[in-house]
Amino acid sequence: QVQFVESGGALVQPGGSLNLSCLASGFIFSNDNMAWYRQFPGKEREMVAGMNPTGAVRNYRDDVSGRFTISRDNAKNMLYLQMNDLKYEDTAVYYCNSFRRIEPWGQGTQVTVSS
Repeated sequence: QVQFVESGGALVQPGGSLNLSCLASGFIFSNDNMAWYRQFPGKEREMVAGMNPTGAVRNYRDDVSGRFTISRDNAKNMLYLQMNDLKYEDTAVYYCNSFRRIEPWGQGTQVTVSS
């Protein structure tokens, strides 16, 4: 069955950095467009960054472009999100998933930016 296990979230000060990781299983990871999503309390999940299977195409929300970098290791079924210059408004629960938004979602990882 499909499983996503996210990790790497933490409490960090504004301007700090985090590197999120996601281990995916139960589907052919190397064939899928993958993405990081975030969810604010009471809001729908929104895509933060996405990339195609080879990594040749990457897309970012405007508010994270230049600060976040998505990457993947297809041999390990791993997806990563390097987050730099973190801001208060980046505080959210972060999830990884395919562009297809496969159920079930993982538990996510909490990123809290606070001084």
